[in-house]
Amino acid sequence: MLNLLLGNVRVQMSKLVSSVESLESNLIRLISNYKTLQAEYDELKKELESNSEYILKLNTKLERLQHENKTLKTANAMLGSTEYKRETKLKINSLIKEIDSCIVQLAE
Repeated sequence: MLNLLLGNVRVQMSKLVSSVESLESNLIRLISNYKTLQAEYDELKKELESNSEYILKLNTKLERLQHENKTLKTANAMLGSTEYKRETKLKINSLIKEIDSCIVQLAE
């Protein structure tokens, strides 16, 4: 009877040790996966920041080029190009209104 009881205890202990070893193995694998994912996350975060900076630079350059393009169109129109005649008239009218406004303010 004692042998049977000891045999059961040994089986139970063996199962317990096996479960603990399995748990330890799974925990080690999880920690390894976590570290791998954390490194990948950090790399992606750096890439995102780099891309965000690049996009910001491109947007700034785009705005500058659009402004330059508009200025060149206006200058071209003022040089007598018929292509932008309407835009030139509008720009001249706008400038005249600003000058009139300044004259009125100075007169007051």
